[in-house]
Amino acid sequence: MADGSIYNYDILILATGAKIAPEEIDGMKAEEWQKSVFDFYTFEGALALRNKLREWEGGKLLVHITEMPIKCPVAPLEFAFLADSFFKHKKMRDKVEISFVTPLSGAFTKPKATAALDHLLDEKNIKIEADFAIESVDNDRKVIVDYGGREVPFDLLVTVPTNKGDEVIARSGMGDDLNFIPTNKATLQSLAFENIFVLGDASNIPASKAGSVAHFEAEILTENIKHYIKGEALSEEFDGHANCFIETGGGKALLIDFNYTHEPVEGTFPFPGVGPLRLMKESRMNHMGKLAFRWIYWNMLLKGTHIPFVSSHMEEAGKNFN
Repeated sequence: MADGSIYNYDILILATGAKIAPEEIDGMKAEEWQKSVFDFYTFEGALALRNKLREWEGGKLLVHITEMPIKCPVAPLEFAFLADSFFKHKKMRDKVEISFVTPLSGAFTKPKATAALDHLLDEKNIKIEADFAIESVDNDRKVIVDYGGREVPFDLLVTVPTNKGDEVIARSGMGDDLNFIPTNKATLQSLAFENIFVLGDASNIPASKAGSVAHFEAEILTENIKHYIKGEALSEEFDGHANCFIETGGGKALLIDFNYTHEPVEGTFPFPGVGPLRLMKESRMNHMGKLAFRWIYWNMLLKGTHIPFVSSHMEEAGKNFN
């Protein structure tokens, strides 16, 4: 502990999360930070960006991802869509050129979702700069530079810096190069220590670092802790399930649902064949679903109340995998 206290344990559950590390990229945390370079993954960054957008008169806006993994992979996309809606509302969309800059080959990590999201970006006149592995930010010339020498100019850079696990994990020696803890992706048990389990963004499992994932993990981890206490074999039950609403602006949203083996596809959610939400379709109903989820989050999830109609495992019924 910070004060030097020592606590013994028989079982340890680590949920130390992830945080941004802009210092990993040359020029990202410099004199231009929160002047022409912003993040929205911290309270201070979001507040400074809000104030900047209130008085910004237009130009080249870059929405940029440094590298994966990041907390909530769709958040930068959502920001780009909402920026489009925001500037339309301010009647200045024609004064803003929005570009989405990503190290991925498209808008998302899964092919079918990428196709749908690329289409939405094109529809909203948001340019995409794919396969961009940033090396540095040149604040004097206001360009970002990748390792191949490609440059993208900006007037306002909204970036998602490198995400890393907590520094305490680095000090413990338990983490990988990004301070994430090597974890069994099905049982959520540490690969190095049998009495340590990992929850949420702290692990290195190949699932989204998102709230829905942490929630689904928690239900399975609870059972595995019970198994471990009883000396039983752990259940290899976690399938990487994630679902996420993506606000697309204009009072509409998209909903995706996927796991380790199934990418986002069209279908119905949460009830097969009934919905009322439609997967991979931009709609007003999905936006209303996100607003309803806000109530569920504060009044159910944070209290640990089980949500009976949303399974910790991805349901295949009602989805079109063809």
